[in-house]
Amino acid sequence: MSTVTITRGSYRNVPVRNRTFRLLKDFQVGAKGGFVTVLGDGSEQFPAKAIRIRVDSMRDMVADISRNTEDSLMALKNNDDDSLLRIEKPEDPEVYTETDEEAIVRIRQRFDILDEMTHGCTNGAVRAMIVSGPPGVGKSFGVEKVLDEASLFDKLAQRRQKFEVVKGAMSAIGLYAKLFKYADEGCVVVFDDCDSILLDDVSLNILKAALDSSKKRYISWNTDSRLLRSEGIPDRFEFKGAAIFITNIKFEHVRSKKLKDHLDALESRCHYLDLTLDTTRDKMLRIKQIVKDGMLDSYDFEDGASDEIVAYMEENLKRLRELSLRTVLKIADLRKMSASSWKKIAEVTVMKKA
Repeated sequence: MSTVTITRGSYRNVPVRNRTFRLLKDFQVGAKGGFVTVLGDGSEQFPAKAIRIRVDSMRDMVADISRNTEDSLMALKNNDDDSLLRIEKPEDPEVYTETDEEAIVRIRQRFDILDEMTHGCTNGAVRAMIVSGPPGVGKSFGVEKVLDEASLFDKLAQRRQKFEVVKGAMSAIGLYAKLFKYADEGCVVVFDDCDSILLDDVSLNILKAALDSSKKRYISWNTDSRLLRSEGIPDRFEFKGAAIFITNIKFEHVRSKKLKDHLDALESRCHYLDLTLDTTRDKMLRIKQIVKDGMLDSYDFEDGASDEIVAYMEENLKRLRELSLRTVLKIADLRKMSASSWKKIAEVTVMKKA
């Protein structure tokens, strides 16, 4: 079986770095540039079917020469472009593979930055931040933990909370009212998977005004509203607070030209933090990291039980309905409920059919 390692390429705008696949067809040049046809590895990003990975030239791939078929070699020899004939050896020093330890450091640094930036929102140093990453990796938990700590004295003094986490759908007028409620300095509004406001023109225009780079940020509602009048909300106010957007949407993957222009304008007003958890491997390493840091300590398991849960997930990666921290908690609940039959129950409740 021929294999190829893509050192630098892309599939449907998702970067491909140092990934090995089964080679189906050698390098070809089409209307949109060079590509190689491989069998996807069955992961979330690369389905188990024939897929085309875009590469600039043969320099961006490492072929296993010892396994290449005679037809593959002839196809390469018949190519007139010398730069495309070069097949790198597997030991080429330019090929760099990130170790698990290095990946864990990278992931931890991203979440440390998330904590630091959230602190910045509470003291006015940061006025807006977009946090992008897959579901169930702890995006919301870290933000809420920092905000809870920052508002501890307000809670003890029984003062009004200076932050709120908004989840679910929200209308444009609801957004306007919410921003008015948290318009003071030191206030933070967190929009957690509240993607409806990112997909609505009116809401986006309100957000652009609230997060503008000018010294004074005024928001206006120029349509008569009984709701605003009944709540005593003016049709114009100055917003001095901060906003955090937690989303699964990767802005660069949005295809609608009209919407992309709005999102680009919003992104230009915000710090954009991509947690870089784009692969199954990264998600599994994140799970290992959080469990090791004490995620399951409250369950009071016997020694080795937490490692057993992680190992069980790792053994059944392709069958899990969702690879996330939520799944860890679901399995931990089953392990706590029945130490003898939790695996049988998990097979039915958190896994797809074999």
